Order: sequence, then C-alpha cells, then structure tokens
Amino acid sequence: MSSNVAPEAGNPCRESAPELAAVAQSTRTRLIAVLVIGQILGGLGVGAAVSVGALLVAEVSGSPELSGLAATLSTLGAAIASVPLARLAIAKGRGFALAVGSGLAAVGAVVSTLAAVSDSTPLLLAGLLVLGVGSAVGLQARFAAADAALPHRRGLMLSTVMWSTTVGAVTGPLLMSPSGRVATAFGLPELTGPFLVTVVAQVGATLLYALLLRPDPLEVARLTDAAAANAAARTPAGSTSAEGEGTAPTAHAAPATAEPNAVVPADRRVVLAGQGAVAVAHFVMVTLMSMAPLHMANFGASLTIIGAVMSLHIAGMWALSPVFGWAVDRFGTTAMIFVGQTIFLATAVVIWIAPFSLPMLAVALTLLGLGWSASVVAGSAAVTTATPQHDRAAVQGRTDMTMNLAGVLGGLIGGPVLVQIGYTGLSLVAMIPVAVVVVTHMALGKRTAVGR
Repeated sequence: MSSNVAPEAGNPCRESAPELAAVAQSTRTRLIAVLVIGQILGGLGVGAAVSVGALLVAEVSGSPELSGLAATLSTLGAAIASVPLARLAIAKGRGFALAVGSGLAAVGAVVSTLAAVSDSTPLLLAGLLVLGVGSAVGLQARFAAADAALPHRRGLMLSTVMWSTTVGAVTGPLLMSPSGRVATAFGLPELTGPFLVTVVAQVGATLLYALLLRPDPLEVARLTDAAAANAAARTPAGSTSAEGEGTAPTAHAAPATAEPNAVVPADRRVVLAGQGAVAVAHFVMVTLMSMAPLHMANFGASLTIIGAVMSLHIAGMWALSPVFGWAVDRFGTTAMIFVGQTIFLATAVVIWIAPFSLPMLAVALTLLGLGWSASVVAGSAAVTTATPQHDRAAVQGRTDMTMNLAGVLGGLIGGPVLVQIGYTGLSLVAMIPVAVVVVTHMALGKRTAVGR
C-alpha cells in the first residue's frame, strides 16, 4: 500500500476511531480539493455554453421554436451518460471516468462550434447532446466526494463539492461578452465564444482528474469501509466506540464483521426512497424553473429583471448546499428530505398567493432552489450510505440517470401545462410527486431507521 493511504502518524483520531487511520486525512482533503477545482472548471464550461445554447440554436436553425432543445438535449445527454460513466468508474476508477466525461464535454463544445461555423442545425444539436456529458460529470463528482470522505462527513463533503459548482455557474454567463469578442477576433461567430471557454475549461478538468485524483476515491471508500468493519468487529458487544460519539446517524450501517471485504446487502427501500427524492426534486425544479422566464416575460418583465431572478434561483440551488450537508450529517437524511419537501410546498404557496408579483416570484424561485438543494443532498447521501461499497458506483449512476430523465420530463410537460392552466396551476401539478415523497418517507420511517 502506498504511503498516501497508510495510517497517518500522530493522527489524534487514531486511538479514538481506529477506522479513521485507514486513509490519511491529508489525502482525503487533497482529493476533495481536486474535486472542488474540477467542479469549478466544469461548472464554468457548462455554464458558459448552456447560457447561450438556446440563442445559438435559434440563430443557426432560424427557428426560435427549436431554442428549447438546447437545455433538453443537454439534460438528455447527462442522463444517457450517467450509467456508462458509473460502469467506467467501477472498471477503471472515478478519476478515469470523470476525465473521460470531461473530455467528451470538450468534444461536444468543439462540435457545437463547428456547427455554428457551418450553419448545421443537426450537428449543433448533436454537439449539445454530447456537451451534456459535462453535467453528468458534475453530478458524479459529488459521489466521488462521498467516497473520499469519512463516513460521518459524507453529507458535508458531498455538498461542498456541489457548492463549488456555484462559482462556475455564476461566472460562466458573465464571460459571454468577453469570450464573444475573442471568438470574433478569430473569425468565428460571436455566440461561439462561450463554447471556446468550455473547451479550455473541460480540457483543464480532464487533465486534473486524470493526473491528480489519486488514490482513486473508490479505493479510499473500500479501505475506509473495510477498516470500519474491522473496528466494529473489535468493539465488545454492548459497548460504544468513540467513533460513534458525535457522528451522524446514517441510513445504513454495516454489521460488525472481521472480514474486510464482507458483502453487506443494500437496504433497497432506503435506496429507492433516496432515488425518488432526488428525481422528484429535479422534476419539480426543472418544471418550474424552465417556465419561469416565459411566465415573467408574459407580464412584461425585462430581460435584466428575469436574469436577476434566475440568478437568485441558481444561488438557492448551490450556495447553501454545505449547510444542508452539515444538517444531513447532524440530523439524518429523512429529516432533511422532509425539509426539502416543505420548502417545495412553501414555493407553491408563494406562487399561489402572488403569481404576477416579481418580488414574490423571486422569493418563490429562491425557495425552489433551496428545496432542490436540500432534497438532492439528502437523497444522494441516503443512496450512498444505504448501498455497500462494492455496488455503490452502479447504484449512484442509476440515481443520476433517473434524476436527469425526470428533468427531461419536467422540461417537456412544463410548456403545455403552462399554456393550459398557467404558472399557478403548473406549481400545483409539480407538488403532486412531492406529496408522494412525503407519504413514502413517512411509511419508510415506521419500518427503518433512515437518518436516525
């Protein structure tokens, strides 16, 4: 075993929690830092391109009606890539899978740029589809952070990596104008500028993951789980280990075993409930978020105001994710999933009270982002802790696929529902699956100790 996964001399946790010495804390911290930087680069690239994707589709195709395909294809690309990336992680490691995904996103940006130059709508749509792989990388990076973290800090580390996306997502759109000037200087269409930013950012992320994400987070998770199992086996029956003091309850606890590679069956009910919470959160968010600009424009809001409101929504999605991660570690996954659903219900109430008030819509969309963040962090943590290490990457990949497909569905139904019953009616429709999540977790709470 290499030194970077050897017990750390002088580690103050060593006597009180033997399993913590399986991997040096400095190694875990370095891996999280690499993932954070990778997320910033990935978010910068995807944020820059997606911000002008709809405009570029409208310009190249000459049909504004097709502009909505930019977001739909990007989300679909993320859904398609989720399971293959998870399988690649199992076979080759997290670092290799994230590097390949980032590289494919760079290819998608190059193809999109070439499509703009050649005025090819089919090529542009194909490029946007491949570019969506970058979003899948961003989602799977949060699970890599959970792999690299100590068991009682998985929620916090997962959410910290999610939070780092904020930097890129906010900065990317701000680069539209300067990157456009760079593009025109090279004789390219102005709207290809953000795609050039994406190419550079995703190539940087590819190199970062390929060269610096070592040891692989999956190997770190295996060592951590094996050491924790051995520590539990050495703990006398009826006694409480120091590791258990102050640690957060998890959705799934491995039984004491002296076998480092012992297979612990997944708690399928917990996994499905966690996946459902994540998918519903994404469905609700995409359904209401994607139609919000059109709803505001319909009653006279300017592009500047619409942009400001959507920025508040994005901030709600990402800025407080570490707080929700800490709360998951402290109070458990079920409690925070309920918090997320409560915030969603508050969103619908605000929309119902004042559907044509811009300040109230700003509040509602900020709440929408917060509800999404709480639900995704808690649901992802539930899936991770309820699944044994040997099966974790595959289950996480299916979680992301389901999440993105739910987003595609939300984007597809949002327009027709908005036309038929308005934004208030759309918000009520979006609350139907929220009620299902609440009922499911209430029933689950009677049978299992998720988050307790």
